Amino acid sequence: MAERCYPATNAAGSSRVYTVEPRDLLRADREEEAAGGELIGVWHSHTHTEAWPSPTDVGQAPDPGWHYVLVSLRDVEPTLRSFRIRDGNIFEESVVLE
Repeated sequence: MAERCYPATNAAGSSRVYTVEPRDLLRADREEEAAGGELIGVWHSHTHTEAWPSPTDVGQAPDPGWHYVLVSLRDVEPTLRSFRIRDGNIFEESVVLE
């Protein structure tokens, strides 16, 4: 279960590609460790495509244990989906909002 969220800058400076700013990731990791937790995943939006990991998302997935949450803003209503990415394979998982 996610308890905290750490916003990060897009180091790619692009509307088409997202790369987490390394300093932001390091800050989040340190803050989470200090709080007694651990990072469990990342999230970002796809503004013009469905909520499915792109080839870039798959290639940049650093941890097979993480949750990769995507929000699509393509349609009138946003769509939120979560995935695990292991060895280039994509596995969708259920999302429960509390």
